[in-house]
Amino acid sequence: MTEKAEDLGEPVAYLVLREGVPVYAPSGDPVGTVEHVLADEHQDVFHGLLINTPDGHRFAAGAQVAGLYERGVILTEPAEALARPSTELPGRRQESGLKRAWDWLVQPR
Repeated sequence: MTEKAEDLGEPVAYLVLREGVPVYAPSGDPVGTVEHVLADEHQDVFHGLLINTPDGHRFAAGAQVAGLYERGVILTEPAEALARPSTELPGRRQESGLKRAWDWLVQPR
């Protein structure tokens, strides 16, 4: 990892996590960068992160995020274990966060 965990700064809430912040696997290997934070701010629910990786976008559900910091995010799983947003969504249990990730990704800009 290019930065050590202690170099990532203070823990932060999902509300202030900036897009473009580096994302790291549990091993410390870089995974990509935060593309978008998926949350329902009105209900204060963090759904997860849409991550831009060299292999394309991945979705890390809230339970797959070990820590949010000023200058980085640490995941609980390697990038290969994260879902890829696609037109074929997984079962209902994971659908809400992944569907939001896909909807955000394909929205017209």
